[in-house]
Amino acid sequence: MASSDPLEPSTPYKLKQTLTAHKRAVSAVKFSSDGRLLGSCSADKTLRTWSTSADFSALQEFHGHAQGISDLAFSSDSRHVCSASDDKTVRLWDVETGSLIKTLQGHTNYVFCVNFNPQSNMIVSGSFDETVRVWDVKTGKCLKVLPAHSDPVTAANFNRDGSLIVSSSYDGLCRIWDASTGHCMKTLIDDENPPVSFVKFSPNGKFILVGTLDNTLRLWNFSTGKFLKTYTGHVNSKYCISSAFSVTNGKYIVSGSEDNCVYLWELQTRKIVQKLEGHTDTVISVSCHPTQNMIASGALGSDKTIRIWTQERD
Repeated sequence: MASSDPLEPSTPYKLKQTLTAHKRAVSAVKFSSDGRLLGSCSADKTLRTWSTSADFSALQEFHGHAQGISDLAFSSDSRHVCSASDDKTVRLWDVETGSLIKTLQGHTNYVFCVNFNPQSNMIVSGSFDETVRVWDVKTGKCLKVLPAHSDPVTAANFNRDGSLIVSSSYDGLCRIWDASTGHCMKTLIDDENPPVSFVKFSPNGKFILVGTLDNTLRLWNFSTGKFLKTYTGHVNSKYCISSAFSVTNGKYIVSGSEDNCVYLWELQTRKIVQKLEGHTDTVISVSCHPTQNMIASGALGSDKTIRIWTQERD
């Protein structure tokens, strides 16, 4: 984009650092809610944590899963991290020591996505077994099995007060659940019905961002069930690529892409304001730092790196 474009963020994001530690495809990257840590997980069966201070030093490596890991999530206080694996388990770890606290067993196929509720006393997970499970963190017991979808579950997220869960699936549906009763409150369906590859609540909890395998991101108002915005230009027809809200300097939507780039759209105008180039394979996961103008991205097996992008003041 030409820098004369008035919609470009005042300073473009630039590559700050490349982290090379994973031996196979990176599957997810997430910042902790206090912003002090970055977590990453991989098909290499490991989960890693990094310090977000100046040098992005490697902190812990978490070993124990028998197969590749697809997702991770930090608890709100950053003391725990959980991981979702093809070994059909969710594991709960101590962030500081790297030790395993609990293994959550019950899913009958690959566990693909995982998140804590804001209170961090519950974990939600979604699986290729087509269910969403809600777990009690303290006991490790499964509290609920939601017969959520008719195809693999691609994402499961709590809203900001933990009262609702949103799930998505290759079956083309997004469903909103009451977290305490497990009751399905709403099903969002698009006319076209493309497979849904990702979903998450907006920071204010009023909207959901939905990624579909027709190269499109959509913003829904879930209380009215209406589409508000559509974001296109990236490539996503194959993989479950995560997207994120960037709110530290203006409001943007950030997503990975199968053309090896990270895309930034201005939320309101839906215009692409930046395209970050550097990865050498599909960018499968992105995460925005909670307080700094910083984006982390992770890429698949021909690349295997995590890249850190920042808006530096010149």
